[in-house]
Amino acid sequence: MRDQVEIGMGRTAMRGYDLDDVAIVPSRRTRSSKDVSLAWQIDAYRFDIPLVTHPTDAVVSPATAVRIGELGGLGVLNAEGLWARHENVEQKLFDVVRAAEEDSDPEAAIRLLQELHSAPIRLDLLAASLKQIKDSGVTVAARVSPQHAEELTPDLLAAGVEVLVVQGTIISAEHVARDGEPLNLKRFIAELDVPVIAGGVGDYRTAMHLMRTGAAGVIVGFGQSRSTTTTQVLGIGVPMATAVADAAAARRDYLDETGGRYVHVIADGSLAYSGDIAKAIACGADAVMLGEALTEAAESPAQGYYWTAAAAHPSLPRSEITGFAGSDADLEKLLFGPSSDPYGTLNLFGGLRRAMAKTGYRDLKEFQKVGLTLRG
Repeated sequence: MRDQVEIGMGRTAMRGYDLDDVAIVPSRRTRSSKDVSLAWQIDAYRFDIPLVTHPTDAVVSPATAVRIGELGGLGVLNAEGLWARHENVEQKLFDVVRAAEEDSDPEAAIRLLQELHSAPIRLDLLAASLKQIKDSGVTVAARVSPQHAEELTPDLLAAGVEVLVVQGTIISAEHVARDGEPLNLKRFIAELDVPVIAGGVGDYRTAMHLMRTGAAGVIVGFGQSRSTTTTQVLGIGVPMATAVADAAAARRDYLDETGGRYVHVIADGSLAYSGDIAKAIACGADAVMLGEALTEAAESPAQGYYWTAAAAHPSLPRSEITGFAGSDADLEKLLFGPSSDPYGTLNLFGGLRRAMAKTGYRDLKEFQKVGLTLRG
């Protein structure tokens, strides 16, 4: 039974835990890190590392999506972002960064992003960006919002998208709308021949509902980081350790319910260090969705600045534009090292590999069974 804490007379709240609240417990066995596999497969697509990029223009351009794919992960391009709306995106990003550096008007960069996103989506630009990824030979993935999924998906599939990500800050299988027909995810997914990853969710029930739509993967969280302001704006927060564990429980129960259909759990939020990635997998995630952790790569399109797609919402932005210390590390060094940084911000997946080796586990599925302890 989940802890219920009384917060006032007649009102209780469930206790939840973030990744900082838990730690991994060593076992009686260790093994060589050379014997550890970080391979991950969703549907027919296999990856060397359990990495999906958070679909933000700040870190994912067509070029970085290609590079992530070459390094063994899955780069996800935002099909509603700047690469789908403007021809000279590098200049637009430079303008956003320059506005963010202006101390006299801290909201100028957000206003500029909103203005840039008010331009219509140009299918020719979107198709050209996706073609660049496809021509490289890596897996092509794109993100759409639930509001525009039905409208854009036919063009995305025609452009070669192989994995579709339907992502909003909060997404459900049942959306009630007074005006217009809401997206029916179950029908939508059933009509597609490509795997769909959907999210974000933060609880067992919603994760189970999304699994029952036929989604191949469920995103847990909304990309919580130093930049996101969703908790301040909406009052909604996702304690990631509990949310991932709950979604993993839904995965197990859905596996039993369907007689063997496995749905992948992808953790998205509170993942700043390699140890956070290890703890997310230990709590039950199959892969992690990284955004802010990739900001300092030399290839980062926004030159060390980060924001999520929610920063450009026309009436209620839910992300700051945050600058990070510069780094001379490229994506390969950031993911695989070598590192001189003692805090786990470089060699992110080398850290995961070493954590699995130190606790004696050979692959990601085994590592989901590692012991955990609660701090304090």
